Amino acid sequence: MKQKIIILPLLLAALFTGCINRGKDIVVVSREDGSGTRGAFIELFGIEQKGTDGSKKDTTTKEALIAKQTDVMMTTVAGDKNAIGYISLGSLNDTVKALSIDGGAFKAERPFYIAIKDSAESGSPLQKEFIEFILSEQGQEVVAKSYIAVKPQAESFKSKKPDGKIVVAGSSSVTPVMEKLKEAYTSLNPYGAIEIQQSDSSAGLSACIDGICDIAMASRELKDAEKTTLTPIQIATDGIAVIVNKSNTVDNATREEVKKIFTGELSTWNAM
Repeated sequence: MKQKIIILPLLLAALFTGCINRGKDIVVVSREDGSGTRGAFIELFGIEQKGTDGSKKDTTTKEALIAKQTDVMMTTVAGDKNAIGYISLGSLNDTVKALSIDGGAFKAERPFYIAIKDSAESGSPLQKEFIEFILSEQGQEVVAKSYIAVKPQAESFKSKKPDGKIVVAGSSSVTPVMEKLKEAYTSLNPYGAIEIQQSDSSAGLSACIDGICDIAMASRELKDAEKTTLTPIQIATDGIAVIVNKSNTVDNATREEVKKIFTGELSTWNAM
């Protein structure tokens, strides 16, 4: 599937403000293949079609612009009055507007994971303790500020202050909460260095499998092949928000309308 890729986010405002719609009113913006957010979105809205043989096909319109990160998605939608996209609910801010779906706030949930080789008991002392912190009372309090905690009654954490360095890589949707978790943890243990590399779920999981990073971030379920090497650990629950430009007068959409927009069946805002 050939799709246009957004490469230079700093030029997006000038590039997309009301000047690219190819004769259509609605400008569809999607995430790249490998994005956990895209995988969850197309499944939740029925854009992913299952064949009689069990195969799955992503029917996102080929006219969709591709935003390779969450911040690029938001910048694109914020810069084009006709654009529509989707992001992690925890990343939503006032630069864009979230649509109400089927008459209410859209609260479709999906898990946020970290993944490591083998189990949480293996790895370096720093890797082990950072995971322990994420799942602790203090770590889940950080999670709960923007997402749903998975362990609201977790035990309190006390650092043994291991040194060293670990690399955490993957989902751009998980990255914002991971940055906050890193900040909270390193305030308790200044001897441990944590590097966060933002990409997408599939890239992070592959990096962990290959030993390039210590912990992967994923905003989707792990595939069976990935589970043969990696152990997933859920750290939060997130929702997906369908977003439009703040100047768009449309406030509500049905799930079916969203599906038709992203498959190319519905191309004008006036038809809603």
